[in-house]
Amino acid sequence: MTGRGGPAVTGGPGALLVVGDVVTDVVAVHAAPLAPATDTPARIRTLPGGAGANAACWAARTGLTDVRILARVGAESARWHEQALLDAGVRPTLVIDPAEPTGTVVALVGEDAERTFLTDSGASLRLTPGDWVPGLLDGVAHLHLSGYLFFADSSRDLALVALRAARARDVPVSVDPASAGFLAVLGPERFLDAVAGAGVLLPNEDEALLLAGLTGPAASAGPGRVARAAAELSRRVPLVVVTRGAAGALIAEDGRVTAEVAAEIAEAVDSTGAGDAFTGAFLAARLAGAGSAWAAGAGCRAASEAVTRVGGRP
Repeated sequence: MTGRGGPAVTGGPGALLVVGDVVTDVVAVHAAPLAPATDTPARIRTLPGGAGANAACWAARTGLTDVRILARVGAESARWHEQALLDAGVRPTLVIDPAEPTGTVVALVGEDAERTFLTDSGASLRLTPGDWVPGLLDGVAHLHLSGYLFFADSSRDLALVALRAARARDVPVSVDPASAGFLAVLGPERFLDAVAGAGVLLPNEDEALLLAGLTGPAASAGPGRVARAAAELSRRVPLVVVTRGAAGALIAEDGRVTAEVAAEIAEAVDSTGAGDAFTGAFLAARLAGAGSAWAAGAGCRAASEAVTRVGGRP
């Protein structure tokens, strides 16, 4: 754990560096619908989370030996988060925010395992360009940016600094758009302009449809409209992998869909970390030399494991 401007993390070749969010998840799994103005029984757990941190942990879980993360946290839980990342095989550089606590996400998980988030970003989106150390890219073979970074001015500036630094070193970059709700507020075109230069985009169905200008409920979109969205987005970002939950994943490259990958069958308990698990396993497989379809299969296997447990981490 370092303060602002602290020493860079170093390591061997082939590393994955994630720049993103470390948050505290409060996950409430409730079998019955929420009852207004009274009690609803639930199983509640407080767990380490964050889309960027979760993806990093899943990359380490699926065999990548050098995984790193840069994130910002509050002092009250910094040690807990640092130890959780270390235990998962991830090497953290955590900047301590002097004013805000660690971000907190309340995940309400219903009987269908789908989740609704209440999000207090806290320190996580207060990363600034001053937190970037050029040496963070030493030995890094891939940079992954959590899309949440693009939803606040200071963290977006930091993401752009990291993206430009990676491109200057010919380090490939991927981005997970993270949140259809936040994307709608920021604006799809503004987001796509900001991630220009990234080589891989990893949206879910809702995010892909929104970014491609094909808005509408994903459940009624059908594979044709999602495929069209993936193909359109791959004209902006060379490789687009759209995660579709139980429907698997679509891969589009250079303006056309090139593969469809089936999901692994699993009995879902909590879908909170499925997309992050897919991202981490996909990137680990790519760094190991796998093609996009094989890597997407690895992502689907990790996602199927993730939904069988509460929380977003392995």
